[in-house]
Formats: sequence, structure tokens, C-alpha cells
Amino acid sequence: MRPKHIHLSGICGTAMASLAGLLREKGCRVTGSDAAAYPPMSDQLREMGIDVAQPYAEANLDALPDETGPDLVVIGNALSRGNPEVERVLDERIPFTSMAAVLREEFLAGRESLVVAGTHGKTTTTSMLAWIYQTASRENPLLEPSFLIGGVAENFGTSYQLRPTRTFLLEGDEYDTAFFDKGPKFLHYFPDGLILTSVEFDHADIYADLEQVKTAFKRLVNLVPRRGVIVAYDGSANVDECVSRAFCRVERYGFGTGADWRVENLRHDDGRSKWEVHRKGQLWAEFEMTLAGEHNALNATAAAALAANQGVPLAAIQSALASFESVKRRLEVRAVVDGVTIIDDFAHHPTAIRETLRALRQVYPKARLWAVLEPRSNTLRRNVFQRELVESLAIADHVIMDAVYQLQRIPEGERLHPEQVIDALNAAGKPAELCADVSAIVDTLERQLRHGDVVAILSNGGFDGIYEKLPARLLRSKAARRALINREALVD
Repeated sequence: MRPKHIHLSGICGTAMASLAGLLREKGCRVTGSDAAAYPPMSDQLREMGIDVAQPYAEANLDALPDETGPDLVVIGNALSRGNPEVERVLDERIPFTSMAAVLREEFLAGRESLVVAGTHGKTTTTSMLAWIYQTASRENPLLEPSFLIGGVAENFGTSYQLRPTRTFLLEGDEYDTAFFDKGPKFLHYFPDGLILTSVEFDHADIYADLEQVKTAFKRLVNLVPRRGVIVAYDGSANVDECVSRAFCRVERYGFGTGADWRVENLRHDDGRSKWEVHRKGQLWAEFEMTLAGEHNALNATAAAALAANQGVPLAAIQSALASFESVKRRLEVRAVVDGVTIIDDFAHHPTAIRETLRALRQVYPKARLWAVLEPRSNTLRRNVFQRELVESLAIADHVIMDAVYQLQRIPEGERLHPEQVIDALNAAGKPAELCADVSAIVDTLERQLRHGDVVAILSNGGFDGIYEKLPARLLRSKAARRALINREALVD
């Protein structure tokens, strides 16, 4: 019997590429297409042996010789009517579905579903939770998890894992499911346990306001059964509201005096974050890890709390967090060239930018900190958080902004005005520049960077290859300086 052929339109999205891996492990034949591919997911797909057809085209759904076409097409949520593959699927009535629906039907049925949701921190927190379970499985193989994460977890070197065990860990995305299913993806996952990290206005392209965002999270909370548990951040009135009518047990984590899992004595010493967690007023555990920032200590505490609720031993939780290696594109050091450290972070919202820059201040307290921003997410491209964006970027010593990504797709009255952001920063005494493109950004940085500087590149996309272009330029500059010094030495 031939394997089921499933084609993923939009395969280079983090969740879709992860789904591709899960389907491959299940024995399906997987093909895929996208408009463009870039790391880290393009690398992961290449390692899986899945070729990515580019760009979208009706011919991508053609049958190969001696084969039929796809039995099922999974349509990514970035695709809409007018896409050639969508049009062919509809014209020929090829069976189609969404990523979230495939996950539910093919992988979650009969398993325990543990979901991490929230405006911020869900990728890192899901990765921490997966590593906790993986570490615990060394003593108890039944705890080895299946998972799907919206990023490459460095401890695993992948964004997915499929095991025959009971627990499936999921990053729960509040973004819409598909052009034919405008509800959030996470409503397909029916969690038995839930972490809720934060609730803020985001995804301005699909949510009109904060009330709509809160409604989505309230619906997720309403899916957790009475026997389940919700671990929710205690420092947000929005989170308070979203969990207020839960039918299951709700445990809170954070810095508040009333938190069930209270973070205390957080410090960053010798390159490691260390803190205590007090459970219901009593010291429960001491933790340490390499990741910096209050937000990461909170993420780790949330993962620890849910794991403990599921019976994972404390020793395994401590060992896992101590050895946790983060996620690709989350405070990832991409290069160190001539004393300049280049950091990649998947920034998509002013709050995320603020926490990223605050964490870098902890790790590099004496460095000049540069923030290089591409306004690319559907929220950052709009003016809804323009004031908050200025406040977040002001944490850096120098700011460089690129032009708004695909500005023409944003209604004129809703557009971010980067020149106003730059003017506000300069007026506050913060050196800031607006550059027309990545070439101009690299030129500007090459002229001004010096030994000891830290450059945080903030984007949720490929940023026109700046992650490779900037280190390459700095290497050439370093080589040119050395050559000049050698020539001068010979003359002397």
C-alpha cells in the first residue's frame, strides 16, 4: 500500500515545517511549497530531505510520473484566495485542511495535550517544557514527549518530535487557522493542561482590539476540562480576566506575594540566572540556567509548575533548566567578529523588544547596545504601539530602523511612521537612524561599530539576509585593516 501523499502549501512556516516532520515520521509522503525559504526552517526541511517548490504555482500539485497527485493539501494560514495552489485545490476539489486540524486528527487524539499559549514567551516555554520531559524520561521512558514548537529548540536540534508515549506538548498560537477557518489555531488542541504566559493586543491584522484577543484566550480556557490545570501568570489584569471563569484548577506564577509559584531572589551571576521558587509560601526549589531576563525566569517557572503538576520529579526539572540551551532566533548569538557580538531575536511586539533589550543589558552590562529593527510583524507595521515602540527601543544605546516591510499592504491610516519613532528617540537624546534598506544598515554599522559592542537584530523574518551580510562585512573590514597594518609594517 502506497504511503499517503500530503502536500503542505506554506511549508516554511515554523509550525508547518514541524508538521512536515511529524507527518514524515508517521510514514506519509510529504511535499511542500512556499513563496520563499529562509533559516532555520529551510535548513530543517533540507535535513529531512523535503524539497521546497518556489514560488507557489498550480504545477506544484501535479502528479509525478507513475504517481497520483496529493491525497490531501494542508493550506497554511498565510494563503488566501488568489493563491494559485488554493485556486487549483478549490477548482478540482482536492481534499484540503489546515495545519491545526491535521494535528488534532492525526496526532492529538488519544493523547494528553499540554498547551503553552500567550502573546509572549510561548516558544521558549514550550521548549523548556519539552526539555524537562525529555530529561525526566531518562529515568522514566514513559515521560518522553511528542512535541511541536514554533521554533528550533537547540537541545533537540529540531522543532518537533513524535514518540509513542502519551504526552504531546504544543505551542498554542492565537493566530487564525486558515482562510476558511478564521478561529485561532489553539482552539483545535483541546488542552488537558495549559500555560498562559501573557495576554496583550497583537496580530492587528486579524484582531480589531484587545477585547477580541481576550475573547480568543477565554475560549481556550473554556476548553480545559475540570480535571485539568491552568498555570497562569499573575502579573497581568488581562490574564486575570481570561482565567476568571475557568472550570478547572488555576495556579498562578510570578513575582506577586499571592502567587502559588512565586519567583524570589532572581539574580544574574557569572553568566547564569539563579532564582528561588516558593510554592504556597514555602521554598520549593532553587533553579539556575544560562538564559537571562525576568521573562525567561518566569517562562522557566511556568514550565516547572506545569511539569510538577503532571508528576515530573523536581530533580529532573532542575537538571533540565540548568542544561537548557534556548531556541533558535531567541537571543541567539549569530556571530562574534572583531569583538562585536551579533544577536538574532524574533521580535514581533514592543513588549518582546523591551524584554529582549533588558535581558541583553543584564548579560552585557558594559557594552554599547545597538538595536536594529525591521518592522515586519503585522502589529509592528501598524501605528497601534508607536509610543510603546519608542519606549522599548530607548533601552538600547543606539537604534537603527529599516523601512516598514511591505508598507503598501497596510492601510494608509494604520501605518507605522518610523521617521516619527526616530525623531522621538533623537529628541530624547537617544541616537537613532532610519535606513532605506539592509545595505544602508550594514554600511552604517560598519562605520560606527567598535570592539565590545553588541548588536541586537530584531525581526520575525529573514530581514534580507542581514544575519549573514553584517558578519561578512565586518570580517572583510577586519581583514582589510590587518592587510593595511601589515603593509605599513613592511614600509617601516
